[in-house]
Amino acid sequence: MAYQRKYYLQRVLQVQETYLSQKKHGSTDTWIYRNIIEPQYHISMSTFRKYMGINARKELKELTEKQNELTEKQNELTEKQNED
Repeated sequence: MAYQRKYYLQRVLQVQETYLSQKKHGSTDTWIYRNIIEPQYHISMSTFRKYMGINARKELKELTEKQNELTEKQNELTEKQNED
């Protein structure tokens, strides 16, 4: 499940970065959605708005930290089993 969440958050982050790069040029949200986001990502306007409300960078960081902790614990358990 974590991998699905990871890829979902990466996609959200891509959409957000695309949006921000276009917003710098003064484009409206509706124009960005209709001309850039919808043709490229094939998502609805409500999904686009939902994506804009997610702090994907923070959630990806937390997810990565949790995965690293689990990997460390698994390595410790494996080392213990090998010692016995």
